[in-house]
Amino acid sequence: MADITTLRTAAETGLSKLFEVRRLKLPGSAIAREEAFRFFEAAGLPHRRVEAFKYSDLRAALREAAPPAEAPGAETAREAVKAAKGFAETEAARLTFVNGHLVPALSDLGALPAGVTVTPLTEALTDGDPLTQRFAPVAQANENPIYQLNTAFMADGALIRVEAGAKVERPVHLRFVATGGEAFSTATRTLVVLEEGAEFTLFESHEGPGGTAYQPNDALDAIIEDGAVLRHTRLNAEGAEAVALSTISVRLGAGSHVETVNVVAGAVFSRHQIYLLFAGDDATAAVNGATMLGDGQLADSTLLADHAAVGGVSREQFKTVIDGDATGVFQGKIIVQQVAQKTDGKMKSDCLLLSDEGQMMNKPELEIFADDVACGHGATCGAIDDDLLFYLMARGLPRAEAEGLLVQAFLGEALESITHEGAREAMIGVVETWLAGRR
Repeated sequence: MADITTLRTAAETGLSKLFEVRRLKLPGSAIAREEAFRFFEAAGLPHRRVEAFKYSDLRAALREAAPPAEAPGAETAREAVKAAKGFAETEAARLTFVNGHLVPALSDLGALPAGVTVTPLTEALTDGDPLTQRFAPVAQANENPIYQLNTAFMADGALIRVEAGAKVERPVHLRFVATGGEAFSTATRTLVVLEEGAEFTLFESHEGPGGTAYQPNDALDAIIEDGAVLRHTRLNAEGAEAVALSTISVRLGAGSHVETVNVVAGAVFSRHQIYLLFAGDDATAAVNGATMLGDGQLADSTLLADHAAVGGVSREQFKTVIDGDATGVFQGKIIVQQVAQKTDGKMKSDCLLLSDEGQMMNKPELEIFADDVACGHGATCGAIDDDLLFYLMARGLPRAEAEGLLVQAFLGEALESITHEGAREAMIGVVETWLAGRR
């Protein structure tokens, strides 16, 4: 039988060369990194023939492998952070990362809320912190090549531990900022562990300039122990040429709750992956997304909610607004294991088309092995209602302003789920800025 040679793209070949050069220079277990990269190497960059990437062909989007970014100089970091606007007016303790590297001088490591401990990832990996063994709390994440690529190259990030019973009022803001210049890549990993009964609010902002084709790949792992509550708001305001990949994996203990909202306005190509594991009874989750796309952009929101315990409740709602020839993608699956009786899961994706050239791909799924459940999913896609538009314009509003009000109302249902008032107002401001940019 003739040997079969697998053709590899320039990006895949480049990633292999970069890994061979850097694998022994990165902190932590070289074995774990090697295993992760070999998994990625066997799978390759996902493409449209891979069902989970049918509508977001990463192999086509990632033509070249950009080298990992070096730590920026102090002045470069300060100038980049000055331009960062995400949650800038919201009170929070900030951890600042510039080009994927933690910058202590621009962070509040000495002024963290009581009950919260933060360890820089490089320190944790070098010292063999036991918490690093708790990465990947959802098994399905380990089957994803994007997540494994992050594991292979992760260079910085943070371990955040919230003590049992702590009710942390002041949020922590993970501020990720990219600089201009030559193309580069980043791989950051954050682990959040909420001990029993803790409550914690976390913000993430990812921002960068236009004109630089950088490649961020960030991952957030969260372990929410029994009775704990995590409120999480994430902003993607990446530069116009960025190819941005992100993964969230969350393990929910008994009676715990997670609220996560992802707001997307940036990057030419982005894929946000969410993995939820309902490991304890009576856990609840509210997962929302608000996406605004213009010419040439593609944004993919992919969700997996695995109910593996009794009485879990999940609500997933994603809102997408498409202008120009942009493409939106939503792929969502709710799995109900046989043991997960009395599960209540509802999932919906709604799209508002502002042009004839835009397109939306919806793929909601249910996979149910229990018989005492209440689950459902739905998807809608359409243009602005002409009657509503006429109603507003007839009262003296210009067309652009009338459209803007309707877009804000459409996205508002997802943004109103943000319980932190400051974060909610900040995300409403993102919507207003996006609308102002299309007029």
